[in-house]
Amino acid sequence: ASRVMVASRNYADFASEATFEIKKCDLHRLEEGPSTTAVMTREEGLHYYKTMQTIRRMELKSDQLYKQKIIRGFCHLYDGQEACCVGLEVAIKPTDHVITAYRAHGFTYARGVPVREILAELTGRKGGCVKGKGGSMHMYTKNFYGGNGIVGAQVPLGAGIALACKYFGKNEVCLTLYGDGAANQGQIFETYNMAALWKLPCVFICENNRYGMGTSVERAAASTDYYKRGDFIPGLRVDGMDVLCVREAAKFATEYCRAGKGPILMELQTYRYHGHSMSDPGISYRTREEIQEVRSKSDPITLLKDRMVNNNLASIEELKEIDVAVRKEIEEAAQFATTDPEPPLEELGNHIYFNEPPFEVRGPNQWIRYKSVS
Repeated sequence: ASRVMVASRNYADFASEATFEIKKCDLHRLEEGPSTTAVMTREEGLHYYKTMQTIRRMELKSDQLYKQKIIRGFCHLYDGQEACCVGLEVAIKPTDHVITAYRAHGFTYARGVPVREILAELTGRKGGCVKGKGGSMHMYTKNFYGGNGIVGAQVPLGAGIALACKYFGKNEVCLTLYGDGAANQGQIFETYNMAALWKLPCVFICENNRYGMGTSVERAAASTDYYKRGDFIPGLRVDGMDVLCVREAAKFATEYCRAGKGPILMELQTYRYHGHSMSDPGISYRTREEIQEVRSKSDPITLLKDRMVNNNLASIEELKEIDVAVRKEIEEAAQFATTDPEPPLEELGNHIYFNEPPFEVRGPNQWIRYKSVS
């Protein structure tokens, strides 16, 4: 029935674009900030909606596969935070660089890795995006450097990537992400200092989802104004549940870096629906009512959906069709991820270096040797 309704309505009946008022960012050491109005075309809106819905469904499927013990080990899910990775990705260029912490599935998909390769990586299969060797926390693709498991350790690496951008004279930036739980790590402040001294094109981004593992930000940090933590580095505090807010702030931040002004810091105020990881039920340190309130008032997908329907950029039926197509894609990806073979043991030593001649790697004892191929 929905298909008939969409077909009977000419796409020319929809508006081609609409302008929205968005929340003003809080500013630190900046005279002007991002625009408080954002234009979104119908095409952009449909892309944002499908991408966020795909990430949401992929994470829910990951939850299911984990509970079935098909996905093992650490697994940190991103549902609730979809507006962050999607808003950032659409504001940058494919040649720009992204590095994040272990809650990485959404960024991996936004950077162009298909769902089937992400789920197959989670299940440790040969068809995974890193051949089943990385799992949940270590996924990579071109200009995306993971997925990093050591808290805060990716921040100095991000500054190093930004240094390479500057050194080679490329007009590129690096988005360097970390969570509120990592924001108190000493190496982050060391990195701020180096990035400011060398004017590196680095956008430091704190995804503040209000809880570092099971500890609320108020109990973990004397100051929860994470966007001011760079001190001498300018900062923005952004509504991380609104994809348009994130997009406009990211455009502003990357333009600032490209202008040669040095680093800038963004705090994205967001929320995770799952616990810290799959081993955390997520309700021992916060209430079910709190989670439900965020879902009902601030859900990034619902917010975008309402904007599109209310401004005649799409119909409810059209968005439902996208939902059906996304569910089908996720189910097919899950089927692949549970039937694809595991990588053979002889490939254990592969991919240590990029673009190097093959060499031998010692196995668990000195008599076992593996050949390492790039």
